Amino acid sequence: MDKIAKIHDLLNKQELDAIVILSDYNRRYISEFTGTSGALLISKNENKLITDFRYIEQATNQATNFEIINRSGSINDEIISIINSQNFQKVGFEGHLVSYDTYQNLNQASAQLVSIGNEIEHIREIKTPEEIEKIKVAAKIVDDTYNYLLETVKAGMTEREVKALLESKMLELGADGPSFDTIVASGYRGALPHGVASDKVIEQGDMITLDFGAYYRGYCSDITRTFAIGEPDAKLKEIYDIVLKSQIKAINEIKPGMSVEEADALSRDYIDAHGYGAEFGHSLGHGIGLEIHEGPLLSKNANGTIEVNNCVTIEPGIYVDGLGGVRIEDDILITENGCEVFTKCTKDLIIL
Repeated sequence: MDKIAKIHDLLNKQELDAIVILSDYNRRYISEFTGTSGALLISKNENKLITDFRYIEQATNQATNFEIINRSGSINDEIISIINSQNFQKVGFEGHLVSYDTYQNLNQASAQLVSIGNEIEHIREIKTPEEIEKIKVAAKIVDDTYNYLLETVKAGMTEREVKALLESKMLELGADGPSFDTIVASGYRGALPHGVASDKVIEQGDMITLDFGAYYRGYCSDITRTFAIGEPDAKLKEIYDIVLKSQIKAINEIKPGMSVEEADALSRDYIDAHGYGAEFGHSLGHGIGLEIHEGPLLSKNANGTIEVNNCVTIEPGIYVDGLGGVRIEDDILITENGCEVFTKCTKDLIIL
């Protein structure tokens, strides 16, 4: 079923005359339009993309299933005008994303506004073959970047210098840019799960956690690898082994039909059994796609079911204050019988 057909199903399910889509990511997903200003108004019989003169040619070329509306006033005024002219009675909108002021503005239309919540994001969780191919390319870029870094990172560099090398290499390999703020956490800073690159100098004996991703044609990859410069602390080597085995266990055992809580437990129970449950404070993973964090969330505090063609991360970690930490992360595709791993670079503990 194509994307617009799925929106039509949503219209029927919620008994709506039309849906307004203002989110940049949802707009791009449904229409293929990559401009930074626009809105979609989809009804049972018409698909309209409202934008301005800057994007008319681009929208015409990209959003081939949409009528392109060159707005004369504000986007909201154009939406209201169309709703009123079509005599729509119930119009859905992204209630979890739309600001209060925008809602108040759109509420001047003659139709009743009904929140559809994150229904479109749920649709996006099941990746199309075209999306999967783009994520695979983004994963190949981070694989090759990690292999390059293993040949170039040395003691005496700062974390920021490593970040610069890493991001430059991703661009060289075809990335449109990093998919999030690159994490380089060395030594004691490895205890910070989101320790973005700092001016800290990398020293002999440091474990270094790299968490980075590439955008490729709008789609994300997300990988974490931990390696050492010189012989690391014996406790960190023990932690590395626990994290790695827990991560491999989750990859080997995850499958469609499993609840997101059950998926999270695949690694969490193993880490807990080895005495580090309190040091694994985040979820096992999350969906990736147009955004770096999408559904489903693999968490003991979330609801939902793993489905075929979900693209998710598997990223257990252990973080010990004052000592450091280890996280290992791969991007996987849920398949009929388990999963396919997209990120393939080594997960062995590399000591440079």
